[in-house]
Amino acid sequence: MSIRFTTKARRGMVVLTVAAGLTLGVVGCGGGGSDDKKPEISASASKGDGSNPSAQEGQADEPLAELRGSSGLLLQITSAQRDAGGFVIVNATLKNDGAKSVVVPAALSGNETEIVRNGRSLGGATLVDSKGKKRYYVLRDTDGRPLTTTGFSTIKAGENLSVFMQFPAPPADTTEVTFQLPTFASGTIQISG
Repeated sequence: MSIRFTTKARRGMVVLTVAAGLTLGVVGCGGGGSDDKKPEISASASKGDGSNPSAQEGQADEPLAELRGSSGLLLQITSAQRDAGGFVIVNATLKNDGAKSVVVPAALSGNETEIVRNGRSLGGATLVDSKGKKRYYVLRDTDGRPLTTTGFSTIKAGENLSVFMQFPAPPADTTEVTFQLPTFASGTIQISG
């Protein structure tokens, strides 16, 4: 019996040693001292003091294009990024510069039945490659839903809505395209990446 007791005792000691090590490791990671100050510093650094704007803040101040629409709507395109998967993702801000709430025009969804039946969206957006003489439409998933911001209908006065649209990418040597969205003026944008 003493041999069995010794084996059990060893197993118990191993479990206690591992548990104690884990406890000390956790206490050491979250302990006091200078470690407590690091999250505060990184959090305040990410907020910024206004003197050193981040790259995103710089992009918001200088959009690739500003397109005016109906009823005081303004679309500010902030980026058009090519990715490795063969897509271009266009990010923008849809603003209501008017004094009253605006119902977003249904025309922004385009006129394709498959997209329209999936609700209000920016499915009518296109990229036009004049050099390659091609037009690129917003991509759709296997259920016909557009790969763009959806589900919005009214924008209050002064309100901003962050939006995106995903397109097939034009050839790699095409870096400039014309962005078009129904009811908005067209604008030339640069594709990065």
